[in-house]
Amino acid sequence: MPETSEDFMLPKAPKDLSFNENDFNANNFNVDAFLQEHRKKASLETMRDDLGVYLKVLRSAMIELINKDYADFVNLSSNLIGLDKAINNLQVPLGQLREEVMQVRQTLDDMINEVTSTLNERCLIRERKQSLQSLAHVHDSITKLSNILVKKNTANSKDKEQIKLDSDLLERAATEFNQLKFHISRCKTDLTEARIKTCNEIGQSLMSNLDKMFISSIKKKQPELLIRCLRIYVTLDKVSDTENLLRRKLIAPLIENVINEITLQSEPQGLRGIYQRLLSIFDEDLAQLLTITLYPDRMSVKGFNFIVNSFWPEVEERIELHLNLIFAPGNPELFHRRYLETLEFLTKLEEACCTPETLSELKGHALYHRFLGKWNLPVYFQIRFQEIAGTVEAVLCEDISPSMLKENTSAITSNEFTLHPTNVVWESLMKTWADGIFLPKLLQRFWKLSLQIISRYQTWCKVAVTQSWPDAAKSTTSNIIETAHPPRLQFLVFLYTDIEKLMKNMPSFLEVVCGKITSTNSTLKKIFEDCSAESEKNLQSTLPLITDEIMKELMSQSAIHLKQVSDIPRLFRRTNREVPTKPCTYVSHVIEPLTNFYMEYNSAIPGLVTKLLESTVSLVSEQYLLSVTDVLTSVQKTEESLRRLKKIRDKSTGISSSEGKGIGDDEKIRIQLEIDVQNFYQMIGNLGIIGTNVSNLKQLLQVVQEALTSRNETR
Repeated sequence: MPETSEDFMLPKAPKDLSFNENDFNANNFNVDAFLQEHRKKASLETMRDDLGVYLKVLRSAMIELINKDYADFVNLSSNLIGLDKAINNLQVPLGQLREEVMQVRQTLDDMINEVTSTLNERCLIRERKQSLQSLAHVHDSITKLSNILVKKNTANSKDKEQIKLDSDLLERAATEFNQLKFHISRCKTDLTEARIKTCNEIGQSLMSNLDKMFISSIKKKQPELLIRCLRIYVTLDKVSDTENLLRRKLIAPLIENVINEITLQSEPQGLRGIYQRLLSIFDEDLAQLLTITLYPDRMSVKGFNFIVNSFWPEVEERIELHLNLIFAPGNPELFHRRYLETLEFLTKLEEACCTPETLSELKGHALYHRFLGKWNLPVYFQIRFQEIAGTVEAVLCEDISPSMLKENTSAITSNEFTLHPTNVVWESLMKTWADGIFLPKLLQRFWKLSLQIISRYQTWCKVAVTQSWPDAAKSTTSNIIETAHPPRLQFLVFLYTDIEKLMKNMPSFLEVVCGKITSTNSTLKKIFEDCSAESEKNLQSTLPLITDEIMKELMSQSAIHLKQVSDIPRLFRRTNREVPTKPCTYVSHVIEPLTNFYMEYNSAIPGLVTKLLESTVSLVSEQYLLSVTDVLTSVQKTEESLRRLKKIRDKSTGISSSEGKGIGDDEKIRIQLEIDVQNFYQMIGNLGIIGTNVSNLKQLLQVVQEALTSRNETR
C-alpha cells in the first residue's frame, strides 16, 4: 500500500539551511507563500543554494530506499516457479468431486418428484373419497328433507300442537339443509343437473314454508314461534333475505295506503298525521318483532335490524316517489312546518333504535343521508333572506323624513322604539329567530343575517345624521305635530334613544339565540357573545356622531342671534339714550331654543339633556365671547380716536376743556354688555346647568366686568 503523508517522513535538512523539512509536509503548501515567508531570513541566491543542498539530500534518501527493497523485488519471480504444476494436480480431484455431487443431487431430485407424485395421487384419492361420501350424504339428506317437507305439507290440522310440530319439522329441515349445502360444496363435480335441480327445489320449498310461518307468527303475535323462525333464518344465513321478506310482505302493504298525495290532502293533520300512522306500525304490527330483535336485556335474536333494513328503506322510497312535493321550498311556511314534522318523525324513529349500534347504522344509511339531502335548505334560507332583509332594506334606503317618527316625545321613556326604521330592524331580528322561521340546520346562516341587519342599521344611522331634513312644504302629509323645536332635532333625539334601547335589548336577543342552540357547545356560545359585544361596540360608536349633530342643530338656532351683539354700539352712539338697566332681547332669543329643548326632553332623558346643553352652551359661550370681545375692542378704539381728535382740537383753539360729566356712550355700551352677559348667565342656571361646568362662561363674565372696571378707573 502507498504510504500516507503521515507515515512518510522526509529526511532532515541540515541545520544551517534557511528552512527545515517540515515546511514541505504542510497540506496547504504553496511555493509563493514559502518564498514570501523565507525571503525575510535570506536572499533569493541563498535560498537557491540551500534548496540545491537539500535536493542532494533527497536524492541520497531515494537511492537508499530503492536499495533497501531491491532483494524482495528480485526474489518475487523465483517464488512463482512450479505454481502451474500444483494447480494442474488439484484440477482432476476437484472435477471428480463435482461429478459425485451432481449424481447425489440428481438422485435426491428424483426421490422428491416420486414422493410428490405419490402424495398428489393420495390427495386426489382422498378428495374423491370425500366427494363420494358427500354424494351419499346428499342422497340421504334429499331423502330426509323430502320426507320432512311432505309430512308437513300433508298435515291438515292447524291447532297448537300441529304448529309446534311444524316448527320442529322446519327446524330439523333447516339443520339438514345446512348439512346438504355443506356436502354439495364438496361434491359439485359428481352431482348431476337433476340432483342440483332437486336440491334447489327443496331449498325453495323450505324457505317458502319458513316464510309463511314467519309472516303468520308476526300477524298472529306468537312470540315463541317467531323466535324459532328467526333462529332458523340465522341458522340458514338468511338474515338479509328475512329483512327483505318483511319489507315486501308486511311493511309495503301496510304503508301503501298511507304514503300518497291523496292521504296527504285528506289527512286532517297533514304530513304529521302520515308520520303518526307510520309510527303506529311500530306499536301495533312490529312491536313484538322489534322487542325480540332489538332489546339486549331480553331474550332476543341478534343479527337483525328491521328498522334500518326493512322499515326505513320502504318508507324513504315511497316518500320520494309519491310525496316528492313535500320537498318543494316555494312556500316557506309550509316547507318549514313539514321539515320540522319530518325531523320529529326521524327523532322518534331514532328513539326506537334501542342500541347505539342500531342508531349508528340508521344515521349512516345511504338512504337516510339522501332523504335529508332532498330538503333544499339553502333555497329556503334564500327566500327567508329576501323576505327579511328586503323589508329592512326597503325602510333603510329611504331618506329621513317626519314619517319615520313613530311615537311622540312621551314614548322615549317606554321600551318601545320611537323610530319606524329601528322598530323594523328589531322586529326583523326577532323574526329571524322565530319558531316559524328558524331551522337548527341554518343556525350559522341566520346568525350571519342578524349581524348583517345590525351592521346595515349602523350604516344607516351614520348616513341619516348627515342627511338634511325635508322642508315643511314637502312634508305636509306627515302626521307629526310641529313643536317649538325643529323636527330634525326630534329625529336625532329619537335616533339616539333608539340606539340605546337596541343596545339594551341585545342581551335578551342573545339569550333568544343561545336558546336555539341544541348542542352544549360552549365555544359556539362564546363566539356568539363576542360577535354581539362587537355589534354593541359598533352601535356605541355612532352615539357621538348623533350628539354632535344635536349640538349643531341647537347651535344653529341659538348662535344666529349673537349677530345682534355687534348692533349694540349703534343703539347708544349719539342717541342720548338713558343708562341701560334691562338686557337686550337677543339674549332670550339665544336661550330660547335651549329652553325649549330642556322643557321638551328633560323629564324623559335628564342625563342626556344636561350633557348636550352643557356642550352646546360652551359652544355658544365661545362665540358670544368672540362677539363681545370684538365689540369691546371696537369701542375702545373708537374712544381712543375721539380722545385724540379732541386733544388736537383743544390745541388748535388754545382752550383746554375738561371731560364731560356723566356717563358716556361707550360706557353705556359696556354696561349693556355686562347686563346681557349677567342675564345670559342667570338664564343658563334656569336650565339646570352649573356655570363652572361650562367652558368660556367664566371668561365671558370676566371680560365684561374688567372692561367696565377699567373704564371707571380711567375716569
